[in-house]
This record gives sequence, C-alpha cells and structure tokens, in this order.
Amino acid sequence: MSNAAYVAAWEPQSGKSLVVLGVMELLSRRVERLAYFRPIHDGDPATDRRLRLARQRYRLAAPIEQMGGVDRATAERLLSEGDEDELLKRVLDRFRRLAAESDFVLCEGTDYTSAGAAFEFDFNARLAVHLGCPALVVGSGVGKRAGEVVRSLRSALAAFSEQGDVVIAAILNRVDSAEVAAVRSELDSGSVGCGGIDGCPLFVVPEEPSLARPTLSQIAEAVGARWLHDPGDTAQRDVASTLVAAMQLPNWLERVTDGCLVITPGDRSDILLGAACTLISDGFPKVAAVLLSGGLEPSPVVERLLKGMRECLPPVLLVEGDTYNAATAVQRVRPLIEPENARKIAAALGAFERSVDGDLLAERIAVSRSGRVTPLMFEYDLIDRARRAEKTIVLPEGTDDRVLRAAAELIERRVAKLVLLGPAPAIKARAAALGLDLSQAEVIDPAESADRQRYADELNRLRKHKGVTPEAAYDQLAEVNYFGTMMVQLGDAHGMVSGAAHTTAQTIRPALQIIRTVEGCSIVSSVFLMCLPDRVLVYGDCAVNPDPNPEQLADIAISSAETARRFGVEPRVAMLSYSTGASGEGEAVEKVREATRLARERRPDLSIEGPIQYDAAVDASVAKTKLPGSQVAGHATVFVFPDLDSGNNTYKAVQRSAGAVAIGPVLQGLKKPVNDLSRGCTVADIVNTVAITAIQAQDA
Repeated sequence: MSNAAYVAAWEPQSGKSLVVLGVMELLSRRVERLAYFRPIHDGDPATDRRLRLARQRYRLAAPIEQMGGVDRATAERLLSEGDEDELLKRVLDRFRRLAAESDFVLCEGTDYTSAGAAFEFDFNARLAVHLGCPALVVGSGVGKRAGEVVRSLRSALAAFSEQGDVVIAAILNRVDSAEVAAVRSELDSGSVGCGGIDGCPLFVVPEEPSLARPTLSQIAEAVGARWLHDPGDTAQRDVASTLVAAMQLPNWLERVTDGCLVITPGDRSDILLGAACTLISDGFPKVAAVLLSGGLEPSPVVERLLKGMRECLPPVLLVEGDTYNAATAVQRVRPLIEPENARKIAAALGAFERSVDGDLLAERIAVSRSGRVTPLMFEYDLIDRARRAEKTIVLPEGTDDRVLRAAAELIERRVAKLVLLGPAPAIKARAAALGLDLSQAEVIDPAESADRQRYADELNRLRKHKGVTPEAAYDQLAEVNYFGTMMVQLGDAHGMVSGAAHTTAQTIRPALQIIRTVEGCSIVSSVFLMCLPDRVLVYGDCAVNPDPNPEQLADIAISSAETARRFGVEPRVAMLSYSTGASGEGEAVEKVREATRLARERRPDLSIEGPIQYDAAVDASVAKTKLPGSQVAGHATVFVFPDLDSGNNTYKAVQRSAGAVAIGPVLQGLKKPVNDLSRGCTVADIVNTVAITAIQAQDA
C-alpha cells in the first residue's frame, strides 16, 4: 500500500489547485503527519505560492525546502539535454526523504505553463509511476460540451493506463453548470457526482466562478501598481471583469457591472467619484476597484473630498503606464489561490466538498484515520458535523467586517444558514465594498422587522414579573442581542453567536433572561476546547464565573463533561486544586472537595476526581505517586478550575507556551445555544464558533 498519491492534470485550465486543496483537507482529517510535495516547483521553494499555501494552511511540519523536488529551470534544462533519468533521480531522492518522515504525502503535478503540453502529460504519468504513487487525475470542462468532456476523460484514462499508472479516481473540474447534468448522464452515473469507467470513480465539479478571477492584490503585483490608499483586507477581493473608462460618466455608468475593475486615466476625477458612488447607491452594480493610469494622482481638492468618504471609497491603484498597456497587463494576470485569501480557499473547498464523495475518495486512497486527534483534525470535524446539522445561526453584529468575512466563508462551505442583524443597506454596502457575496444570508433590521411586535409580546410575557412592560419589551428589541436571542427562543434560529463588538455581559444577559438554564443546572458557564498536538482537552470555566461556590462548581463540572462528550472527548473530570486527595487543607481545597462530592452524587455515571493537582491529572507517573488507583488521575480530559483567575491564566499559558489551539469560549448550561466571542476574535474564531453552535443546536 502506498503512503502517497499524485494529483495530475491531463490538460491545461483544469483548476488542479482546487482538487489539491480538497484532497489535503480530506487527508488532514485523517492523517497526523501529513506532507505535500511538488516534484517540479517554481524557483525558490520559500516563494512558491502553492508550497506556502499547503504549509501554512495545514500546519505541515516539514521545512518548506523539503517540500519541493527540482526547480522548473533546472528541470527544463535537464529535459532539453535529454537527461530525464537524472531529473527523475533527483525528484525521487527528495520525495523519499520527505516520505520517510511522513504518514502520507500528496504530490501535485506540473501546471501546463510550458510550451510542450503533450509532453508534460506523459511526463507527469511517468513521474507518478516512478514515485510509486497512484494517480488522481483531473480534467477541464472549460469551453466543452458534455460529449467532449467525457471523450477527453476516456483518452486520459487510457493514456495513464498505458504508462502503468494506478488511477485512484478521476475528477472532471470546471464543468459549465449548464453541462453538469449532461456530463453525468454521459457517464451513466449511478449517483449524483460519482460514477465509474472501468471501475474508476468519477466526480464532476461545476465551475466555481470566483476561482477564475484574480484578486486586486495579484493584479497590483502583476502590473506594478501601487495603492493610493491602504486597501486593508479588500486587497484580497476578486475582480470579475475589467472596464476601460474612456467615455463620459453617464455613458460609462451604463456599462458598469458588479465586481469590475475600472481602468481610467488618473485625471478622470469624474470616473473616480462615480465609482465611489456605486458603492453607496442601493441597487446599482458595485465597482471592485479603480486603476488610475499615466501615473496621474487625483488633484489635491479631489483627494480632500475622497478623504472624507474613505469608508465608501473603492480601492484605488496607480500605475505609471498608459491605459492600453495597463488593460493588456491586467488581462494576462493568472488567478491563484493564496494563503492570505481565506474566502477563495473557502470557495474552492466548498465546490470540492459539494461534488466529491470524501469517504469514497478516502477509501480509494486507502488512508485510515489516525488514532490521535490533531488540532486540524478536530477543527475540520467541527466543520463537517456542522454542515450535516443544517442549522440556522443568527449573527447580531452584521455590520462588523470580521463577521461579514466569516459569514462569506460559512456560506461558501455551507456550514450553516445565517441571519445577519443590522440595517440592510449598511450591511449590503459594506459587503459590496469588501467584495463579499452574502446573497444567501438573510438580513434583518430589528428596528424595521415585522416580527418585532411578536417578539415583544413574548418578551413581555416572559419578563413581566420583573416589571418589563409591553412598551419596554418593544424598545429592548431594538437591541440586536435581545432580538437575536428572541429568534432563538421562538425557533426562528437554532443558535446565536455574538461578542465581536459586545461585552460578554451584553451577549449573555438576554440569554439568561429569556432562554434560561437547563433543568438541574444553576449556572451558565464556559469551556475552551484545547487542541494540543495529539489530543483535545476541555477546560472550564475560563471565561464567565469569577468565583463559583461548591454547588456551582459541581454544575460546571457536569456541564463540562456533557460538552466534552458532545464534541467527541470521553469525559474524565479533574476537579483542580493546589492539593491532591486528602493531602491538603484550607477553604479553597474544601470548596473543591465539596464540589467533587456533589458532582459525584448528581452524576454517579461520570468519572470525577478531586481535589487534584494539574500534574497528577495529566501525568500518569505523577498520578501513581499522588493518587494511585484513580481512574482519572494521569488520564484526565476535562479540567475544572476552582475560579476564573486560575482558569483564564492557565488556558492562555497553555495556548501560548504549548502552541495549543484554543477554541471557545463555548457557553454551556443554557436550554438553547448562545455563544460569546472575544472582542479581539479573528474570522477563523467566528467560523469555528458558528460551527460549534450548530453542533450544540442538534442536541438542544
């Protein structure tokens, strides 16, 4: 059995990068020591974009220099000299060194960027055989009808077979959406997206338009442009088309399309201002950016005007060349998937996961799941479970850029259905400025919602014993966290995620007042899912309760055990203290001892130990000395801290010093899931928290 596979395209424009990303994602869920290898790479490995993408996204252990075989210039020289054997020997030597230190290596073939495309096909086939890798072959549907696509597939499979390759599967990528059904019919597929020719599984992936579009950053680099203003993250937005603006403003406006790059001489201030207006005009196509040619900057008075409207100004680039040469250079830019562009990565993975049967492909690759759980495995299992849950999550902070970017990723990968709260024009305008497609998210303005009165009636019913009048309830629902919480309470959403722009109290208070705690639990608490290199641990409570009493601490322990089980961690609960067993005394130790007694009494089915020190909880050798015979000591998976001070400091210390990935805080104890974000959260934090909330909603 090979511990490697070779992704090879049989023609140009195959979109092979999408397939490589999809397969790496699939492998990262199953393989602990995963590696990626490019037999022929572009120049210096440190600057090869695909090597950087694989290493950064999948946290690969191998140095980037070991991930490449031979640089393209050397490969072309050896081939021109007729010394293919020497080239193959060098590639094989580098490959074997990497494979010796890895559980699985995914190899990516060449890109058909040279003149000899037919030769490149044969070379990739021979190279796969030489490395001993079964092949995953990829073809392109660009510009082809169904019959042409299938004929090219059959020819490619025959050619690989002649070379002696073992083909794992074939992927027909970039198939026109109008041709997908016909292609599958031609293949006589037994199920959607998968069939077989000569026993080889086949998958049909429709064209993903965003992947065929370069980003502003790629265009700026390719044409040597500089930014007139710092574009921030908008540099990673896609350009759908280019539009040269040589005519007067009214005529030009008639030709504007969504996502277009406007190329115009730098002295055409009317076009620049018109482009800015497209971003704030409701219902008008939104310009992606403006490229000013001729090295001409806007006049000082225009620059002053633009400075005051920076929020609604499209990115502006400046190039020294004339308009014609600038437009020609832009047309030559090749779109690439880069590590910095999370949305393009999400689009690629979404297209792959919707069309490729991952379990079948993993079976064909013959890779089994590792017994250890790495952070990457855990994170991607979250996404997979959330996708299958098909829940609706409300995001009250719909005007926050991080929330909008996370929403775009979640939509691309179909992790959950989303509701964004806030003024619809502001959300849509900001999404357009960021180049985000949020058309599949529902946008609700609490101030104008038709449901506001219905929610107010229910809030009044729930809180009138606390003096909340119908009028006060109606007013409260103008606040997005109250509105979002009522959506969850009444079943219009399955969960809520907030906190990017609100305090923990602002997020949790409505949930405590409206949703309330589960029966038998007196307190809402939190845990962090701590993803260490080889396992996942659960830490609670590290974010909510400053100094819980014994009864509350017992509830936190039980809730934390349930959360651990929900996320696939077998709960063995350690009630932490500065003393182990009966060795210590003092008020703090007695609190933990009483909490342990109460937790065991309430849940005799759980393995709970306390008081216990952290070293005795995690280290089997220490446990033998300090607490021999304990089922938990040395093997704990759930750690309950006696107070917020110790819990918060410990999780941060482990996160920073041990390189752990801390996912959370995950709130627990509520009847329906509401989760709190840190105000310093990243887009990835929001994505993970939404996935967690969707999973919690399955059991709510």
